[in-house]
Amino acid sequence: MLDAIYIQHLQQNAWFSHLDEPFQNFIIEHGKKHIVEKNTAVFNAQDRFDGVYGVLEGSISLGYIDVNGNEAIAAIAEPIMWFGEISLIDRQPRSHDAIALKKSVVLKIPAQPLNDFLAQNPYYWYYFALLTSQKLRYVFLEQIAIQTQNITQRLAQRLLFILEGYGNRTSILDLNIQISQDQLANMLTVSRQTVNQELNYFEKQGVIQLGFKKIQVIDLNKLKLLSTKGTLID
Repeated sequence: MLDAIYIQHLQQNAWFSHLDEPFQNFIIEHGKKHIVEKNTAVFNAQDRFDGVYGVLEGSISLGYIDVNGNEAIAAIAEPIMWFGEISLIDRQPRSHDAIALKKSVVLKIPAQPLNDFLAQNPYYWYYFALLTSQKLRYVFLEQIAIQTQNITQRLAQRLLFILEGYGNRTSILDLNIQISQDQLANMLTVSRQTVNQELNYFEKQGVIQLGFKKIQVIDLNKLKLLSTKGTLID
């Protein structure tokens, strides 16, 4: 049985909190807690599907590292965010790497009991459709931003995405983001210098406070204004 504190964390997750009680009970009873050391893979691209994961503690990078060591980061999963469901749906190997950015705790819903449960209760596939469409929505928002927004708006929007857990959190409870400027630059496909200049601007405007591989949002309303207008002049 999962620890009570983690069950409380799960209830703060938008997806889990809307599951029917039998599905919630299944996850709590069958979920396996795993500790993942920093820079260790939860899974790699092309691995066979072994289950769906949720982040209970820590931070997991979702992306891809090529044979030359070049890294592309699509998202950073933090508590509570689910990942790994794509291969559950399409029965294909993993599409990306999932690497711990620091020592993390993940909840694994193993493949076999999950497949058995869904075979017996096909209605619950609906919830995985919701989980996948939620992520797809954010992908479209990011693609639209690339074509229509300036870097100030895109950076502010991405910080909001992370705070929201890409739609996974019922509310924003933690205004601290554990991320490096290199990682942000990677996610936005711009230079580190550009990200550094924008973050310094945000800090001078009282929107954020910068730390070592950490960003603390000081004024959430200002950040939202930057994401929509690209300026603090309302």
